Amino acid sequence: MTLSSNRVEINLAALQANFQAILQRVGPEAQVLAMVKSDAYGHGLVPVALAIERAGGTYFGVAEVDEGIALRQAGLAGGIVVFLGSDCYDEIIYYNLSPVVFDLDNLAGLSAAAEKKNIRVGVHLKVDVGMGRLGIMPGQMALFLRTIKTLPGVYLAGVLGHFSSADNITETAATKKQLQQFSDLVQKKDICAEGLLDKDDAPLLHIANSAAIINYPDTFFQLVRPGLALYGYHPAGRGQEWPFPLKAVMSFKTRVVQVKEVPAGYGVSYGHTFITKRATTLAVLPVGYADGYMRGLTGRAEVLIRGKRAPICGRICMNACLADVTDIAGVSPGDEVVLLGSQPWEDSSGSEQTISADEIAGWMETISYEVLCLFGSSNDRIYLNE
Repeated sequence: MTLSSNRVEINLAALQANFQAILQRVGPEAQVLAMVKSDAYGHGLVPVALAIERAGGTYFGVAEVDEGIALRQAGLAGGIVVFLGSDCYDEIIYYNLSPVVFDLDNLAGLSAAAEKKNIRVGVHLKVDVGMGRLGIMPGQMALFLRTIKTLPGVYLAGVLGHFSSADNITETAATKKQLQQFSDLVQKKDICAEGLLDKDDAPLLHIANSAAIINYPDTFFQLVRPGLALYGYHPAGRGQEWPFPLKAVMSFKTRVVQVKEVPAGYGVSYGHTFITKRATTLAVLPVGYADGYMRGLTGRAEVLIRGKRAPICGRICMNACLADVTDIAGVSPGDEVVLLGSQPWEDSSGSEQTISADEIAGWMETISYEVLCLFGSSNDRIYLNE
């Protein structure tokens, strides 16, 4: 229960439906690793992962070891891959985590720690095929595979890469080149001849993120890694075509705390950057940049009140902002305000207005990922359909 007027609602039924839609998209040949890193993109690490596990999820991706520990302590049984790697060897071993590896010293340290406990830890080797971020260079792959093969405390559980531009369907050359390089690497004759990547080891090959799942069905291999798509958004932003149905999982709502009438020529909020041009009805909302509703939305954002759009006017403050509701009849303190999500028209026609994270991202000149993380991490979350 939250005592704040501001609340982020997470629809777990929509999340599970998205997961099932992705399962159907990739088919029986590939498994799904649900990316729940960074507090599940602001949706809540533990509730989201457990909901996906109830829907059939068996693999999960986190950024750091502490996220994996939190999932194990919550009772998650599936495989957990730590994508930033770690030298927290004892915790990796105790909580049965699978780190992504890209450093020989780290591999040796993990193997030594595991050998002392008489176990083997599955690791995922990351290869940089054009992202230019974490991962070994392609020419190092044989060395790393050979090292993993000789270390007694580790074994190769997976080989992965990451696409840099799979969301851009108008320029496919980079993605096709990266896919070809990844495919060539895991099929190289010298590597296979040494038994470094053979069927007996059966490492999971994975490179497909949300964008590739949507745009490149030839990238699925044995495992795919949806992130943003799980939460109902397209990596390329607004107006994109979906090959399968997804639903937005997060809504952000508040309530009107005051309604006031001001005359024409009246300055509103700090600096009086907004001056009314007519007699104006203002709704004061108890939400601001401390709640993730950033100051950069000033003069751009709209909210939904009584099923209609109302522009935010005047500078957004730390804990408050103002909406112009002059053209919306009957607005009263306590009325629900939707900052992100949908709200039905009050005429009972069944239609509704929607403000998406993509639209807010446009106002903020950023991407939906950041909007979801901001709102979800800055406010009390309420979970629906648990």
